[in-house]
Amino acid sequence: MTRYLFVVPPLVGHLNPAVAVAAELAARGHAVAWAGLPELVGSLAGPDAEVFACDVPGAGAGSTAERPPELRGPGALKFLWEDFLIPLAEAMAPGVEAAVARFRPDVLVVDQQAVAGALVAERLGLPWATSATTSAEFTGALDGMPLVDAWISGLLTELRKRIGDPAAGTDPRFSPHLILAFTTPELAGPLAPAPLAPGSVAPGSVAPGSVAPGSVAPGPAAAPGGPIRFVGPAMTVRPTQPSFPWEWLDPDRATVLVTLGTANTDASAAFLTVCQDVLRARSGRLQAVIADPGGVLGTPEPDPDVLVLPAVPQLQLLARVAAVVCHAGHNTVCEALWHGVPLVVAPIRDDQPVVAGQVVAAGAGVRVRFGRTGAARLGQAVDAILDDPAHRDGARHVGASFRAAGGAARAAAHLEELGEL
Repeated sequence: MTRYLFVVPPLVGHLNPAVAVAAELAARGHAVAWAGLPELVGSLAGPDAEVFACDVPGAGAGSTAERPPELRGPGALKFLWEDFLIPLAEAMAPGVEAAVARFRPDVLVVDQQAVAGALVAERLGLPWATSATTSAEFTGALDGMPLVDAWISGLLTELRKRIGDPAAGTDPRFSPHLILAFTTPELAGPLAPAPLAPGSVAPGSVAPGSVAPGSVAPGPAAAPGGPIRFVGPAMTVRPTQPSFPWEWLDPDRATVLVTLGTANTDASAAFLTVCQDVLRARSGRLQAVIADPGGVLGTPEPDPDVLVLPAVPQLQLLARVAAVVCHAGHNTVCEALWHGVPLVVAPIRDDQPVVAGQVVAAGAGVRVRFGRTGAARLGQAVDAILDDPAHRDGARHVGASFRAAGGAARAAAHLEELGEL
């Protein structure tokens, strides 16, 4: 039996794959515990999950620190690191260290955005794996922004001096032992050279199609991280799900799901309103389900054409829908493509523009501009993914690669190998 400690940020999309992998490890007889926000981890991993509490400053369950809704591009990225990820790491570090002392793990499984786990592990000499819930940083997300890249590296260097091993030189976002990428090359596309640690030399990039699902990526594995294993999405039945009026669905009409995730309620009102109007105008051919966790659409009257709910059982619903309109969050995109569902992607910030580009390049959807898309453009995009079979074919192709990659079972096998070293 191996003991695994999962270190996770207070972000639903980052926890979902980890929950599936943790459940698989537990089913194989291993001991599993968590370091994170107890109420959020418990709601997703179940009431029996062993959770060691970590402080989370300036963030509620499932959301980042409050960001101005108009913040985009490099400004949003700067806010993410300076006002959320670095303070989060400093706040979590004592809780992670206490969890290690009490649980005595053999291996830590650390989300890319919970870098406290990586820095504590390296200081204590423990092996750790990266849980990469987005492939954006593998595919050149910071290409063309060398000053931003250098600024992030500087932040991490200073953070390491405070909570890690100052003598270490690896990037805490990329484990030197194992990186679990919850995607496949069919969606991620060609890999960029690895982000550089100070003094390291970039390896060559990887050509499209040269990395089989579940295999080691020969390019970015060299520096600064370890082998990248493409395992595809880690799908599992979630212990708690919101209720849904399944009888509302009309079998004679296509269903379109609209969701912007749980961290974008501050920016969602105008876009969700346009979606509501566009989809209601097509009620002769479709129904719409809109997830509105922030209640920005108010409390609509009962409607046979557009159903607005604060939360939906997304995995179960995706098996019944014909299209998804979303923010290009990696978790939502992968879950939709797993089911062979094409997408209209409207990226807002962070890694979402990169993921949206991956969807379009894979032929699995259409991209629109989040802040400047009117009813006409959005309607054209929805019509395109419903009427052009090429988009559904592209989505099914990516979905097939996901299933072949092995998901939670393959990820657990790689972690078992790490635990045996």
